[in-house]
Amino acid sequence: MTTNGPLISVQNVTKTYETEAGGMTVLKGISLQIQSGEFVSIVGPSGSGKSTLLNMITGIDRPTGGEIKVGDQAIHTLSENQLAHWRGRHVGVIFQFFQLLPTLTVLENVVLPMDFCQTYPRCERKRRAMDLLERMRIAEHAHKLPSALSGGEQQRAAIARALANDPRIIVADEPTGNLDTATANQVLALFEDLVAQGRTLMMVTHDPSLSVRSQRVLHIRDGRLDRDQNNGRR
Repeated sequence: MTTNGPLISVQNVTKTYETEAGGMTVLKGISLQIQSGEFVSIVGPSGSGKSTLLNMITGIDRPTGGEIKVGDQAIHTLSENQLAHWRGRHVGVIFQFFQLLPTLTVLENVVLPMDFCQTYPRCERKRRAMDLLERMRIAEHAHKLPSALSGGEQQRAAIARALANDPRIIVADEPTGNLDTATANQVLALFEDLVAQGRTLMMVTHDPSLSVRSQRVLHIRDGRLDRDQNNGRR
């Protein structure tokens, strides 16, 4: 992923969903830029468009209007197959409900993105996955199914999976919503370490005590960027 400017550039993005009652516009002309190595939180009331904005940037969903560039790639122009491979290689996605495949072991869940994108020689993938689980301090659970792990352990496994292809960008949608306060703080500490290593991290959260730990907070309200707040952290 190459870039001569901002890592992420969102220009006048709109998103309208068609419903039985007519069109429902969720994003209303949002423009923003995110630099490489930033830790950015996205906050706002429920239904304000936070997760939709994140889905635009990751290519999980497509804008109705506007442009999205990540590096030098205009991702809104890619086909579904191109998007899947682009996202698998360049973006690590962490969900609130973990989204680990229940019939695969924790180790197999972490290997899966490498298999999908054909990154790293096949003989190295399990070793890399184990190294990531070691970093997340859950290597002893590698051969268990996700259901045998606590919520915090499952989220650590999900972070390991998100790092499998060494993505430059990590996005997290309410990643601590199902965790107790102590475990949530541990996850945030992991995020801070990843940013310190040069990754760019975007996180949707409802929790002000978590968003204050990011460098920058985007306040979304009624589908618009209401405020762009610099927390003064580096």
